[in-house]
Amino acid sequence: RLRLHDGKLIKDRRYHLRTYPNCFVAKELTDWLIDHKEAPDRETAIRLMQKLMDHYIIHHVCDEHSDYKDAKLLYRFRKDDGTFPLSKDVKVFMRGQSLYEKLVSVEESILKVREENSVKYQRTFLGSEMIDWLIQEGEVENRQEAVELGRALLEHGIIQHVSNRHHFFDSDILYHFWINFRRRRRLTELLNENSSRALSESPDSPFCLRKLNPEPGNTSFLSVQTNKEIKVVSAVRRSSITSLSGNSNAYFSAPPTLVFPPVAECNPKSVLKRPVTNEELLSPGAPYVKKTLTIVGDAVGWGFVVRGGRPCHIQAVDPGGPAAAAGMKVCQFVFSVNGVYVLHLDYQTISSLIMTGPRTLVMEVMEAIE
Repeated sequence: RLRLHDGKLIKDRRYHLRTYPNCFVAKELTDWLIDHKEAPDRETAIRLMQKLMDHYIIHHVCDEHSDYKDAKLLYRFRKDDGTFPLSKDVKVFMRGQSLYEKLVSVEESILKVREENSVKYQRTFLGSEMIDWLIQEGEVENRQEAVELGRALLEHGIIQHVSNRHHFFDSDILYHFWINFRRRRRLTELLNENSSRALSESPDSPFCLRKLNPEPGNTSFLSVQTNKEIKVVSAVRRSSITSLSGNSNAYFSAPPTLVFPPVAECNPKSVLKRPVTNEELLSPGAPYVKKTLTIVGDAVGWGFVVRGGRPCHIQAVDPGGPAAAAGMKVCQFVFSVNGVYVLHLDYQTISSLIMTGPRTLVMEVMEAIE
């Protein structure tokens, strides 16, 4: 967006006796993406811009087109007209980026290369060290507020314990920034976020929050980790949340509706090793970390199965689906759906919440710390 402003592609334009401020012509932008090697061809450029539209980054100036068209149509970045949705997730991400820029731009920064268990980590800091710095710089008023900020950054995948074993604490535990905000990125990386082979596991990857580890080419639906007792549901790529026992009550499917056929065989046994109560999940010091997942559904749903109730848990995740790309895993517990607290609900009620909600699903889940 800033490069387009500098290049004068974004400017006030007049059409049919009306002036539209800070907009660009789609066809001109497609040319620019190819000329600046942000896209290899027009088809890829269109897919990239459609990705930005799907994530509410850009939109048609009159909202008359939901698709990005390679034509003489006017589009605008939502940041330029005040319609960009500043959700809690976006605010936390922007706060993390601001803190990172501030930390790397000062002399004798607390961010250093450190070693733990013979492994070197980049951009590391001690929990207590970060809290001292936040108070000193006036970013927070007290240590409790600093801990809450650190926990929010960790839950959104911006910082992480170096071996991913601890939440954020006011202690000498070693953490690091999991995202290198200064790494130069290409727009084409957006198209790789759903591809396990193209996805980088490096902390420098802008999509490191969305880890995928399926076997290459595997588009089947596994209920738990592979073993001889698990039967694979093939022929159904993604049907979101449906009963694992094979009934036809479709859950989270966009038209055309896909459900598990009655003949499909599944293992309905819960993936949980033992029952977990809400009291156990929410007790102080419990070994669970809360994470926020933003899942953009595709034409056939979100790609996961919820079971149980009070609390519900993730029973299965399609390795090639949007949920897996957002970081969802089996055995996570569903804490909230689109801002609604759901620990006390069963999966049928959570079903209706999602089915009546937007295509972009924001879920908070609780994951056991290894």
